[in-house]
Amino acid sequence: MRRTGLTRVLGVHTTWTTVGDGEFFCPGCGGDRNYQRRTGRRRFTVLGVPLVPRGQAGPVVQCAACERRFGTEALDHPTTHRFSAMLRDAVHTVVLAVLAVGGSPSRPSLECAVGVLRAAGFDDSSEDRLAALVEALVTDAGRLPEHVGSGAGLAIELHEALDPLAAHLAPAGRESILLQGARIALADGPYSSAERDVLGTVGAALTMCTDEVADLLVAAARTPS
Repeated sequence: MRRTGLTRVLGVHTTWTTVGDGEFFCPGCGGDRNYQRRTGRRRFTVLGVPLVPRGQAGPVVQCAACERRFGTEALDHPTTHRFSAMLRDAVHTVVLAVLAVGGSPSRPSLECAVGVLRAAGFDDSSEDRLAALVEALVTDAGRLPEHVGSGAGLAIELHEALDPLAAHLAPAGRESILLQGARIALADGPYSSAERDVLGTVGAALTMCTDEVADLLVAAARTPS
């Protein structure tokens, strides 16, 4: 009983100050919400009156909807809108990489690639537009000393598109991106060595182990198109 009474007399009060705001994916609400970035000052209180400073609190992120507070690492999770954009960009990059690595793409590969892009939200994709884009990429790659679009340059582009996304994808999501690239590579026949290499890079960027990638590529090759 004495402890209860003492707790009511003595305590620590935190005064919060808003230092920024924005939109984030709230872990509590499970969706995109507005937030306030806040810092606090703790004070030792007696009978509810703040007296002695007890240091800083935060910074924290407070959801404007549920009012729960989270560590600033909550801002590392992309909003739903941002995640969708990252996913679209990743699929587009993988499609172009698989098509460009073999040079001039075949008609079956283009047809498959257009289907993948339209499913990802690129409604205006067409075989002619895609072929022209791949041709431009291949031409530019041949003009540059480091052959951007193949080899090391291609690996950099894939990692730039996939690395930020991989941490937020479930295993099925990572597999789906790899298999979309595999279907495009298989549309005109078995994998070429260059296509295997680029798909291996895709898998690595998606934090998939070598054996897992190899198994998925074999499974894709055995699945009727």
